[in-house]
Amino acid sequence: MFTLIRNGEVFGPEPLGKKDILVAGGEVAAVAAPGAIRLDGLETEVVDAAGRYVLPGLVDPHVHILGGGGEGGPATRSPEIRIEDIVASGVTTLIGCLGTDGVTRHMTSLLAKARALEIEGISTFVFSGSYEIPVNTLTGSVRSDLVLIDKVIGAGEIALSDHRSSQPTFDEVARLAAECRVGGMLGGKAGVLHVHMGDGRRRLETLFRIVRETEIPATQLVPTHMTRNRELFEEGLEWVKAGGAIDVSSGPDPDPATDPDVSLEECVARFKQDRLPLERIMISSDGNGSMPVFDKAGKLVRLTIATEKDFLRKFRDLVVKKILPIETAVRLFSTNAAGFYRLAGKGRIAAGGGADLIVLDRSLALEAVFAKGRKLMEGGRLLVRGTFSE
Repeated sequence: MFTLIRNGEVFGPEPLGKKDILVAGGEVAAVAAPGAIRLDGLETEVVDAAGRYVLPGLVDPHVHILGGGGEGGPATRSPEIRIEDIVASGVTTLIGCLGTDGVTRHMTSLLAKARALEIEGISTFVFSGSYEIPVNTLTGSVRSDLVLIDKVIGAGEIALSDHRSSQPTFDEVARLAAECRVGGMLGGKAGVLHVHMGDGRRRLETLFRIVRETEIPATQLVPTHMTRNRELFEEGLEWVKAGGAIDVSSGPDPDPATDPDVSLEECVARFKQDRLPLERIMISSDGNGSMPVFDKAGKLVRLTIATEKDFLRKFRDLVVKKILPIETAVRLFSTNAAGFYRLAGKGRIAAGGGADLIVLDRSLALEAVFAKGRKLMEGGRLLVRGTFSE
């Protein structure tokens, strides 16, 4: 069975103009001028994308697929993510992680959930570990996880500068970064150490020390939640200037009157103002992770949950507000993460690449989703349902 997506305005992420895209066997078989692809006599589903944008499926590099939370006790554990919420956000590839709770959530369950989502239709990868060091792994070490487990592409999210972290020493973090680097080399993977940054005063001190005092490059370390306060964000800009990349959560929008967070719009504007490469930003949803608020004494006063829905919403905001053109927004929400984490065939539309595609109308509303060549949404209506969805 072939699928021919016709006459869409294609961004791969670079603007390609009006093109036809042939999908076969889970891959993009061809990208050609309208009418140039002929499949006479072959069973073909034709999708008319005239007047619409066709983009690579979005790549979300930080999702709590098992749920997160628990900082307020067992009743505050957030729920597992659903395939419907992922697809409705235009996401076709994600990286799953654990958070604060590495006790009631664990690596075997994380891997099982990732495999379940893969069966339901999308592409999934995972990080080994949770907030703590020593790291909880599947095989006994991060290095062997990277070599032996197909879905493991790094370690994380390890917490630093946060009262919920295990307060690891510099040597422990440096040793873990080395495990990631060598394991990645042996396993043919990115081997990235994905680091949760809290709002503690030490901020990126440990990461800068690793680059300064060891042979491990900045590209081996990705700090996330980098807009949680202005001081951390400013250090993040210095990290980028030193050759690193940062991960930024997509939502919710901060209230300027009460929240210390830097908005995503301001983050992008500062990169442009300081002439920093936008290829060094990855945006993630933190989907189904908890968003606790603590008072100065460390007492939990409020708890909400991050949502995958903010991912596509912020993509749309950045384009509609003319902060970014579509092709650059695609890089921040798809291509950059696919490249940094070495997710082959993801984040681009090109012959021989994966058939992960989304179709948006001119108002940037999501109309269709294809993941691994399979249609998961059509006409804005979900075609995929979770195994236990009602």
